Amino acid sequence: MNEETKPKFEEWALVELFGHQKIVGKVTEAAMAGGAFLRVDVPALPPDGQPCTRFFSPGAIYSINPVTEEVARGLLTQSRFRNEPVSRFDLPQIADKVEEPYEHTH
Repeated sequence: MNEETKPKFEEWALVELFGHQKIVGKVTEAAMAGGAFLRVDVPALPPDGQPCTRFFSPGAIYSINPVTEEVARGLLTQSRFRNEPVSRFDLPQIADKVEEPYEHTH
């Protein structure tokens, strides 16, 4: 089976990552920067959730557990599976904490 006829992986799944992290979403394969990555698209959750996409290298993945879309959306109602990336709101707070330990001598 060559690359053109090989079926693409596209499933709803619970992805377990090293470091005891978990993320749930629509999982597909992605090629970026000359390497293979796993793409996880997390849908928006009512009432005001934002969708997000995360990319993981194969070495960061402990396991991939395919589930139905219904199960995935049910898991996403639990905060431990949301695993949202840093938001713009968080960035100024992070920058302030990074600057605090350093004194500028200019």
